[in-house]
Amino acid sequence: MATDQEKQLQKETKRAEKRAAEEKKQLARVEARREDPKARVQDLFDRLEARKAREMEKRAAEETRRLAKEEARKKDNIAREQAIEKSLEARKAREMEKRAAEETRRLARDEVRKKDTIAREQAVEKKQNARKLMDRKQSHK
Repeated sequence: MATDQEKQLQKETKRAEKRAAEEKKQLARVEARREDPKARVQDLFDRLEARKAREMEKRAAEETRRLAKEEARKKDNIAREQAIEKSLEARKAREMEKRAAEETRRLARDEVRKKDTIAREQAVEKKQNARKLMDRKQSHK
């Protein structure tokens, strides 16, 4: 197995080789430009095309990220709206239950009042009948 130093040395060697190859390419480009104006123009055109391709890739990646973010935001908004709607429905249900219970209590109170009123009216009528009867008895004497 290679030690860390050996691995580091291998990496540095690869980097140096890559740099050397790039410098060789660059020198060839420079030399070609000097020798042939058409080659210079072609080199510029090639680099411009490569740049455009990189920018298009970058834009495509950015557009993909933007669309993914937008989709996530939409899903989040829908989930939030659904949670709010569910909460409102639960609240309405509780309020309806409360109103129903209150209505039941009100009806029961009204029924008790009605019975009480009828009982009072009957008591008053009974007293009036008793008084009339007493008045008749006294008027006959």
